[in-house]
Amino acid sequence: MESWSAALPHALPGRGRELALFDTSSGSVRPTAPGKQATMYVCGITPYDATHIGHANTYVTFDLINRVWRDSGHAVRYVQNVTDIDDPLLERAVATGQDWRAIADRETALFREDMTALNVLPPDEYIGAVEAIPSVASKVEQLQASGDVYAVDTDLYFRVRNDPRFGSVANLSESEMIEIFAERGGDPDRPGKEHPLDCLVWQSERPDEPAWDTPLGHGRPGWHIECAAIALDYLGPTIDIQGGGSDLAFPHHEMGASEVHQLTGEWPFARHFVHSGMVAWQGHKMSKSRGNLVFVSQLRHEGVDPMAIRLALLSHHYRSDWAWTPHGLEGAAERLARWRAAVELPYGPQSDAVVERVREVLADDLRAPSALDAVDDWVHSALTAGGSDPTAPTAVAHLVDSLLGVRLIS
Repeated sequence: MESWSAALPHALPGRGRELALFDTSSGSVRPTAPGKQATMYVCGITPYDATHIGHANTYVTFDLINRVWRDSGHAVRYVQNVTDIDDPLLERAVATGQDWRAIADRETALFREDMTALNVLPPDEYIGAVEAIPSVASKVEQLQASGDVYAVDTDLYFRVRNDPRFGSVANLSESEMIEIFAERGGDPDRPGKEHPLDCLVWQSERPDEPAWDTPLGHGRPGWHIECAAIALDYLGPTIDIQGGGSDLAFPHHEMGASEVHQLTGEWPFARHFVHSGMVAWQGHKMSKSRGNLVFVSQLRHEGVDPMAIRLALLSHHYRSDWAWTPHGLEGAAERLARWRAAVELPYGPQSDAVVERVREVLADDLRAPSALDAVDDWVHSALTAGGSDPTAPTAVAHLVDSLLGVRLIS
């Protein structure tokens, strides 16, 4: 599947600090400590309605990680999927009378446009679930052979209890997991299952739904095994970060990690499980089911500068839950105008301190709001007191572009 394009960040003087991040599985901030090449898998969209601000918040978060890693001297191999076949997409197709493939293609193209506008660095591999079906089927066969998969009627389920570490990603009680599983696409009450939390890995063909011929029969994969297969194929059995919104910690990341453990015998699947917070609008978490969505494309078509959208996102710590407001966007647009005015000056205050401060706070669990404050301080000084360094305005513009992903100059 085609990704999008973006310019690589400017190389800044010196080298950035090593990144520490909160890991959901351990409940603590720990150094990421990748090797020469850092590896990251971020779960992508289900393309039936893209791209809302909640999506943008997630992908800007992991774009910051990508940038901080690069600044500290690491090459980054980044993989993202597109869940271009799933129940919500098929439900949207039925509701609108459109072909599911046309919806998926249209919304994926729109997502690419939005990511380009938001200056998000593209993944090295951008893989659709449909193109991964042969690999998924092969891995389900492997799990069958090892006794980790069993049949319920003509469908196949993964035995989560075969993995002794199941539950160690989200760290929820069994009762909590069963409740959330039912809310997030699971089927804990299906008759014939050995355990309520066993998850679907292969669904046999249903009437009027798409299906593919594989050694498993005519059908399609379950959600969790898709990401497990793609991550294994493109990154290997152990990666530095698995990421997504906080609503993916369970069941999606929990199930996928267990499937990988049983496929490879290696643990952990991810050294860090990293999750961004949820964004609310009109008093509730932004969600397609509620219809309370603010779309990046809509804001762009209304004339909002994508860099103002990005600054509005960066004004909140990535792990926090927060509410989108027009006032917050207005404040971001005003901040963007001030920053641009400052970097257009012929002279400015020296930039070494602001470069070091931005590197420091981003390396400390992506404290983006503190990074914005540091740039604000430099901008205020530049606009009110001036400066004598002719290189500083460009240096700060490159800093902001490279580490925060906010373009200030053409």
